[in-house]
Amino acid sequence: QVQLVESGGGLVQAGGFLRLSCAASGRTFFSDYAMGWFRQAPGKEREFVATISWSGGSTNYADSVKGRFTISRDNVKNTVYLQMNSLKPEDTAVYYCAADRTYSGSSLHRYNYWGQGTQVTVSS
Repeated sequence: QVQLVESGGGLVQAGGFLRLSCAASGRTFFSDYAMGWFRQAPGKEREFVATISWSGGSTNYADSVKGRFTISRDNVKNTVYLQMNSLKPEDTAVYYCAADRTYSGSSLHRYNYWGQGTQVTVSS
């Protein structure tokens, strides 16, 4: 089992940037898990943002963030990152990281482990 803790959220102006981190812990190997970032805006369903494969060699992004966000991982530091550039007000949401041993796709329902979320607010 793995525990996930997100950090790095905050308030930023449109056009700005933030880097989210998700630290994993537990009696397991971080590289055994594919990782994903998802977000949930007020009144909306949680949605896919980005995923990264176990080794980090494969990434996938939602069309809404492609070219602006970058997901990466450090399997030594047991951490996955989400670099968010050119932020827009519509990026405002609680951002969650998720992990799964066998799935690396965009369907949030397939991920078994979740963090508590970190708030990102982008002002116009």
